[in-house]
Amino acid sequence: MGRPHIATRYEEFRMVGATGLREAIRLGHYRGHTAGLADGKLQADVVILPNGLADDFLEYCMRNPKSLPLVGVNRAGDPSLPTLGDIDVRTDLPQYDVFHAGPRTWSRSDIISLWRDDLVAFALGGTFTFEHMLQQNRIEVRHVAMSQNVPLYRSSIRTQSVGVFGGYMVVSMRPIRKDLVDRVRAMTARFPHAHGSPVHVGDPAEIGIDDVDNPDWGDAVEVHRDEIPVFWASGLTAQSVLKCSTPEMFITNTPGHMLITDLDADADVGQFRLF
Repeated sequence: MGRPHIATRYEEFRMVGATGLREAIRLGHYRGHTAGLADGKLQADVVILPNGLADDFLEYCMRNPKSLPLVGVNRAGDPSLPTLGDIDVRTDLPQYDVFHAGPRTWSRSDIISLWRDDLVAFALGGTFTFEHMLQQNRIEVRHVAMSQNVPLYRSSIRTQSVGVFGGYMVVSMRPIRKDLVDRVRAMTARFPHAHGSPVHVGDPAEIGIDDVDNPDWGDAVEVHRDEIPVFWASGLTAQSVLKCSTPEMFITNTPGHMLITDLDADADVGQFRLF
């Protein structure tokens, strides 16, 4: 019997369900961004911290639910997130960024060798979660249509500080046709566990973004004449804030390389349990 076919390209993985996609990531067969993948499932950013910082970071998330909508937390040292699916946070992200005392040190395809008994993983619902719903309603999501990562920017919107955690919100941008903005605002408001409605519509300079054509992370997309840039809070806020707070070590997913969960995108927020 021949070996089973394994999808290795982004276009192939757009046809793979959440379980198969996560298994492929765990086995190292896919390391790309997850925009446009696992339609209908909750996607999440992941932040991994030493236990000594976990209480303050948990409170920081609670005070800033727009930027950091918490959908799961593990028990210190346990790499599973059973409330979100059969997940191992050491292997189930396409790519990890590892930081020591602020500056980025390296990217990794897994963190098995770095795992410690004092590490706590936080899962934060991401905007990739609601993109399938926009597409189903014939609203173009340009970075998905172009097989690219979403553009992300540092903004001048302040978050509420807790302990050493504080700083500015990171935002993602999607060009939306002007006559559809109110509809998109209402549709995405139904996903508070995935950043919900936009935080800003219109002039990027009003939230401290000088050049929308040069994102700080992700890929630039064109804004057409009949469109307006629309900005949502991003879980990348956590990475940006952590780099400034300089913990001895922390780990996140590489921007746009999200955790695919087993939960439906439109899950009732009340069903989320932290452990």
